[in-house]
Amino acid sequence: MKPWFKPHVLGVAAGFGLLLGLLFLGPFVGVADNGDFLRMMDTIGLHYYNASETYADRFFNYSHSRFAYEHLFRGFYPSSQIFVVLAPRLLGGLFHGSWFDIRLLAAVYGILLLAATWLLVKYNARASWVTGLLLAGALLFVFYDIGYLAYFNSLFGEPVSLVFMLLTFALGLRLAFKEKPEARDLWLFFAAVLFLACSKIQNAPIGVAFALIFLRFASLQGGAFRKAAIRFSVAIFLISVIMYAAAPKELKHINLYQTVFYGILNGSPDVKGDLRELGLPEKLEVLAGTNYFEKGTAVEQNDPSLVPDFYSRISHKDVLAFYLKHPGRLLDNMRYAAKYSMAIRPSYLGNYEKADNKPPRLLAYTYSGWSRFKLHVLPHNLAFLAIFYAVYYAGALYEWLRSADRRQQVACELMMLLGLIGIFAFLVPILGDGRADMSKHLFLFNVCFDMMAVTMFAWAAHKLRGWMFRGKP
Repeated sequence: MKPWFKPHVLGVAAGFGLLLGLLFLGPFVGVADNGDFLRMMDTIGLHYYNASETYADRFFNYSHSRFAYEHLFRGFYPSSQIFVVLAPRLLGGLFHGSWFDIRLLAAVYGILLLAATWLLVKYNARASWVTGLLLAGALLFVFYDIGYLAYFNSLFGEPVSLVFMLLTFALGLRLAFKEKPEARDLWLFFAAVLFLACSKIQNAPIGVAFALIFLRFASLQGGAFRKAAIRFSVAIFLISVIMYAAAPKELKHINLYQTVFYGILNGSPDVKGDLRELGLPEKLEVLAGTNYFEKGTAVEQNDPSLVPDFYSRISHKDVLAFYLKHPGRLLDNMRYAAKYSMAIRPSYLGNYEKADNKPPRLLAYTYSGWSRFKLHVLPHNLAFLAIFYAVYYAGALYEWLRSADRRQQVACELMMLLGLIGIFAFLVPILGDGRADMSKHLFLFNVCFDMMAVTMFAWAAHKLRGWMFRGKP
């Protein structure tokens, strides 16, 4: 077979065409700022291009392709996203000093997505050209959906989570199936895990789970490889702990406020009783149901009195303990989150620039078959998610139990970890941000869900092909 006709080559070529058409050749499509851009802009030296634009034009309604250059590190937001954004920002400053074109950043994300597509197809569908083509098609249909790609033309951290989730599992599966893995294979896998775990504060605990996977990789081969795998396990564990501990105090305060007042106390049948159980003064009941960014609250969110009355009295450990004592309350919030679990992108953030003369907050729907299918066809409830997970883990356990090959077992364990990350990504917004902005905060859950869906599709295609052509599954 000619090299250019192989599934991974065809998949990357088609993916390149989609990226080019959706993000670079047609009308500009991005995601409007909801106020989160500033943390990254202050870090990597950018600012809003039009200093005189109104609040309505700057936030929520319209996306922006141009940003003004500023001094580097006017602030600092700890995230691996810095390294992804800084390279195109510095390159743009050298060759186009008047303004920064966000599409330079989209090009970086696009290259990383194409690399993940290449690896996933090349190393996971070697037995069959048809299966490889189906896997490539599924990846293109799901992860090149405009609901995902629009984030590339933005300063949100979501695309970092997307591309490095895909790269992490692509490199992990490649490592598991390789007959004689080398230390450099571990380095590549470690780099992908590092960027994923450090992309957002809430992703930091993911690194702890991957520390266990590194220990499993250590069992594949002895000598220097085994020692390197153990070192990487320790390193990613420590980095994840440090990343979480280094979270800015302001960010921790925001999350705590959202978790308690917009989560636990939001619709509570006994607000005062909940406050007493949390060790908080009953006078704070006036804030029940409010969020941190709401104006006109009885007590301002940054009022100095809230430091001794609230911020210094409570932690996420107290929140977790409360939900463990009241699992019904956690279940209620999980049902609420499930209603938004199939939305890849928030509907209140516009995709087009104001210069295109389109209505505010208008979404782009070109090549959006997967995101629309999820939003309008798939059920949005816990029962469906439970069934989906049960089917996925039944298949993973079946493959793990029937295999005597340790490499195959480690690969199955890696894919089972994918489901666990999805559960974690589903619960973290509830435990860390209450009911605030669920459709955006469940982004990583959607990535995990979609990766699981593509995995099940590829597994079923592989089994069907085996049944048709060999008479056995």
